[in-house]
Amino acid sequence: MSGHSKWATTKHQKAIKDSRRAKSFAKLIKNIEVAAKLGGADLSGNPTLVDAIQKAKKTSVPIDNINRAVKRGAGLSGESVDYTTIIYEGYAPGGVALMIECLTDNKNRAAAEVRTAFTRSTATMADPGSVAYNFTRKGVIRVTASDGVSEDDILAAVLDAGAEDVENHGSSFEIIMEPHDMPQVRAALNDAKIEYDSVDVEFVPNLSVNVDAETARKIFKVIEAMEDLDDVQNVYSNFDLSESVLAELEEDE
Repeated sequence: MSGHSKWATTKHQKAIKDSRRAKSFAKLIKNIEVAAKLGGADLSGNPTLVDAIQKAKKTSVPIDNINRAVKRGAGLSGESVDYTTIIYEGYAPGGVALMIECLTDNKNRAAAEVRTAFTRSTATMADPGSVAYNFTRKGVIRVTASDGVSEDDILAAVLDAGAEDVENHGSSFEIIMEPHDMPQVRAALNDAKIEYDSVDVEFVPNLSVNVDAETARKIFKVIEAMEDLDDVQNVYSNFDLSESVLAELEEDE
């Protein structure tokens, strides 16, 4: 899920249930394979692969799995990797827009599973283009908040490198930029010795919709149903939560 809402992001990233860990690993491995196929196995010349590996390591994917994925993707193991990206659109409860990003080697399977997930949930599948206008493709770099790094430190490091905005979400910062500016911003963080958690190209909402706690719970169920699908890599939405709703939801934990 994208950085909206941040509570949901933290929930999904830091409290992954054991039953879903294998699927989480598989999705990270796919990213490594695709990055290696597109840019080769040489880390010095493939920053996208570096970022994919870093993200996998932070999620505790075993290094042997990572190395095999690099070789598979780069064609060094005799195996072929052929994935296609497909985007599905829809609406969750409260009129919240959804973008479902799939990475699959079987288009028919992906389409059938996503349609079934929509049918069985409280969400509605939409025609292509009817939701996409709510989002813009942006580069997003996430930095965990720490005592040694402030918002001002990040701003000073990245604004001249092409960053458009730095969003403070309490426990983390999100740096937003055009995708083509990601290498420069990443380099600026490295020069400033600021560690980052992830670097991704995401669908960032142009306008967020605030929802109440009950609607948020329904949205989370839809997102979880989509994320449980093997072919779904990311689910993006345009909902947001007020502090009071956030506090109510945290009581559910």
